[in-house]
Amino acid sequence: MTTLTSATTPTERDIVEFRRLHQALGDSIESAVHGKRAIIDLVLVATFAGGHVLLEDVPGTGKTTLARSVARALGGEHRRVQFTPDLLPSDVTGTSVFDPRDGEVRFRPGPVFANVVLADEINRAAAKTQSALLEVMEEHTVTVGGETHEVPAPFLVIATQNPVDLDGTYRLPEAQLDRFLVKTSLGYPDAEHEIEVLRPGSTAGRIDDVHQVATPHQVAAVSASLATLHVADPILRYVREIGVAVRNDERVRLGASTRGLRALVRCLQVYAAARGRHYVIPADVHRLAEPVLAHRTVLTRDAVLTGHTQSSVVAEVLETVAPPQPDQA
Repeated sequence: MTTLTSATTPTERDIVEFRRLHQALGDSIESAVHGKRAIIDLVLVATFAGGHVLLEDVPGTGKTTLARSVARALGGEHRRVQFTPDLLPSDVTGTSVFDPRDGEVRFRPGPVFANVVLADEINRAAAKTQSALLEVMEEHTVTVGGETHEVPAPFLVIATQNPVDLDGTYRLPEAQLDRFLVKTSLGYPDAEHEIEVLRPGSTAGRIDDVHQVATPHQVAAVSASLATLHVADPILRYVREIGVAVRNDERVRLGASTRGLRALVRCLQVYAAARGRHYVIPADVHRLAEPVLAHRTVLTRDAVLTGHTQSSVVAEVLETVAPPQPDQA
């Protein structure tokens, strides 16, 4: 699939090759991140869908390890930014520097000029620095001193954040949350895998054991091809009905926009191909609706006070909206 272009519709053979690639990437990443294959697969779906990933969890659950493992398996250049309260926007995007040797002013690229950028603990920085990522995440460009600079392609931001109730954290604004294609959490491993992690000699956390499986060119070509994978009209109507139901829920102040629903469709294409299919089924929508739509949903104050969460609202909507029947899809 390395020679595919955006105008090429994936064939059956292409789907088989992508499934193998997806499996190989997951196996490589799982060598360092044990017992979290479902989350790994979700991150890879977002990667090939051309989006960015937000990982939220308490410290010590493997967020940074997962992000670094993904970067290593995908190949290309990767950078890490540790967000702190005193981090400046120019520390992220880059800045113009005067060179006294020839009197010229030159642009010095920041760490966002890489194929995979790890934004570690993004919600520990002030809002002004958080917003510095907005343009580059959406437009894949950085504007400094009136000049626009393009970041490498493909471009993936994997951001980690701690829960907002921890000390020293700042809530991400809705505009920035919407730039993330997927938001998910790792959680603690189950008993079997946690014991495996604790066992002396375990490979858990060993980034050096993660081998490169793909190249940036390959990722870009596959991503462009999968964007043309067929999605039937009944599935599209099903996605819209879910979006409308979330927006109209009395517990919701702001639901997912049309851009959010398009993001869900994009993920559905990759998810179906990763399972060896050239078509999307309703079960795919059930799997991806929560990680794609929940963080784009803003609840009312009363809903929050009564214990409702964004994920629970989306889950309840999925139970109420009837999926299309096989003869329709």
